[in-house]
Amino acid sequence: MTLLEVLKRATVFLEAHGSGSPRLDADLLLAHALGLRRLDLYLQFEKPMAESELGPYRDLVARRGKGEPVAYLTGHKEFMKLDFKVTPAVLLPNPDTEVLVQRAVEWGRARGGPIRVADVGTGSGCIALSLAHYLGEATVLATDIDAAALAVAQENAGRLGLEERVHFCQQDLLGAGAAEFDLICANLPYLADGLVLAAEVTAQPAHALRGGPVGHELTARLLTEAPIRLKPGGAVICEIDPPLVAHLAPAPGFTGWRVHRDLGGYDRVLECWT
Repeated sequence: MTLLEVLKRATVFLEAHGSGSPRLDADLLLAHALGLRRLDLYLQFEKPMAESELGPYRDLVARRGKGEPVAYLTGHKEFMKLDFKVTPAVLLPNPDTEVLVQRAVEWGRARGGPIRVADVGTGSGCIALSLAHYLGEATVLATDIDAAALAVAQENAGRLGLEERVHFCQQDLLGAGAAEFDLICANLPYLADGLVLAAEVTAQPAHALRGGPVGHELTARLLTEAPIRLKPGGAVICEIDPPLVAHLAPAPGFTGWRVHRDLGGYDRVLECWT
């Protein structure tokens, strides 16, 4: 079969097995299996595929059909126009989280000069490293309770050349130190423990998704702890589950707050300031 014929069959299979973007998934997996860019596929549609090439691709498509995310299968995910390594140890970077980063970059540029940032629950490091990339005078502390996630984030820091300005620490939330920050960012687990999730979501680490019986427990803790760790005029910017907005009014110590909408128009990012 030609490359195009293989893609068509894979697309039909993935559509039948619930993929929301079957042709895109088929393209990305084939490009990965062949060691090509996706664009290169379109230049080789009539090329016959050898059985030695089909075997690995069939395996990837079958795994995708069972609900494994494409990014775990390829080992990479783009976020804020940067390429991040991802493994099943980390939550996959989500386009809606770019709203958080974009607002944090705006905040940092308006603040001006060197700033100290904390990224709480860093996972792959996508927030911390994106902020360091787009805010050239920022230094970032990235924390996580999970050593495997921190290892991925540290590797991403090295790949992006940001290891000198982003530092990593295994700890719960902001830890017990006395360090103060201009800005605290977080995408903490916020789904309720009993919530039924799609297979592609449950393939991701549960501790990075589920925040407790209600869902927002960790974020509420952070909002309680953050004011005393912020410099004057500092802010917290965190991702939230839209239905929980009413339950996350800022703790004492903040003077104001607002909510930013995600790409779908849902209240997704909470910003509080001192």
